[in-house]
Amino acid sequence: MKEPIISVSGLRGIIGESLSPELAMRFACAFAADLDDGPIVVTRDGRHTGRMLADAIRSGLCAVGRDVVDADVAATPTTGILVRLAKAAGGIQISASHNPPAYNGMKLFGADGRVLTADLGERVVARYRGGEIDWVGHDRLGVVKTCDDTTSKHLALVLANVDVDRIRKQQFKVLLDSNHGAGSVLGRQLLEALGCQVTLLGGEPDGQFAHTPEPTAENLAGVRARIVEAGAAVGFCQDPDADRLAVIDEGGRYIGEEFTLVLCLDHVLSQTAGPVVTNCATSRMSEDIANKHGVEFFRSAVGEANVCTMMQDKRAVFGGEGNGGPIDPRVGYVRDSFVGMALILDAMAATGKQVSELADALPHYDIQKTKITLDRDRIPAALDALERYFSDAVPSRLDGLRLDWPDRWLLIRASNTEPIVRIIAEAPDEAGSRKLCADAANAI
Repeated sequence: MKEPIISVSGLRGIIGESLSPELAMRFACAFAADLDDGPIVVTRDGRHTGRMLADAIRSGLCAVGRDVVDADVAATPTTGILVRLAKAAGGIQISASHNPPAYNGMKLFGADGRVLTADLGERVVARYRGGEIDWVGHDRLGVVKTCDDTTSKHLALVLANVDVDRIRKQQFKVLLDSNHGAGSVLGRQLLEALGCQVTLLGGEPDGQFAHTPEPTAENLAGVRARIVEAGAAVGFCQDPDADRLAVIDEGGRYIGEEFTLVLCLDHVLSQTAGPVVTNCATSRMSEDIANKHGVEFFRSAVGEANVCTMMQDKRAVFGGEGNGGPIDPRVGYVRDSFVGMALILDAMAATGKQVSELADALPHYDIQKTKITLDRDRIPAALDALERYFSDAVPSRLDGLRLDWPDRWLLIRASNTEPIVRIIAEAPDEAGSRKLCADAANAI
């Protein structure tokens, strides 16, 4: 078989080509070998191949003497909460996130209920590549226990941070597109608890995606029309494991994923002042909102684990990534679409404004993303050349090379899995962001 894509936070691959039950089991056992005592929570995002992988993973964990808490279909942020609730040693979410149906994968959680930090993840990868598994005798096998209530704690934590009565009085019509992923398991409960009239698309978590699973504007064209037909005040669209949220307004306009974090952030900071953390590839809208509220703003390297580590270090009141992933430490250090839905509805109820009005009141920029093929050994020289070429910018080597100007920025990062360089640019208008990307590509 081909090698799956392996990173410090887990792996993903194509079933039958680069990901097999045996490989998943071996990776899970490598993960378990580095954990303290305690059970391991296993969940999946609803893909039809997830049950097969879960069976293999549970068997492998029991065979190395680990007890398993089987929570079956659950969202990735729910998995983090279940790890904490069970006082587990760690957790495994079987998911390929927004990848197509042929893919599946694994996300690894530590005992603190957040995605593994880089140092722990590197040890798992090294042990997996070493290939040794310490099987136990028949008298030391682990046991599997079923988790019957997977959502109550997560629901309670989300509801505790919004004005439930205020939202319920509005009786919002909401369309939720879970697209046959794990989001509907808690999504319907949450919206009904908030008194919403819910139109649910893809409510059966069977992985039979009605559209390409990444919640982009083009993939959600059909959903956008359904929102207008339903007369919904807002449309919420989740990726398969429900850690990302895209927003569509009452007129069917795709507001997008970058705005999810900023809508939540503006509302949270209007109530609670404190530091904010996003990664260095996230829109500068978040920095603008932090400045508006007079709070400290910090950028981390790209990656959920990096954002969460800095949030904890800086005691941030909120953070996240611009891919639709708000992170609320009051709920958990995991990107969470349910946090996003609740906070946006709370903002609408508190202000009496439609979601389109809330979005239009935010700073607006244009982001462009592209990539070029470049051998890894040429990357250091390319970054040096770019820093010289854009000598009027403020450089940062936190993660690749980021170049900042007063009203725009450019980020060039090497892929960890492919011989390519990703180029992201943001400027006040499309012409400006496209020019930055083109200039960077030409300079390389």
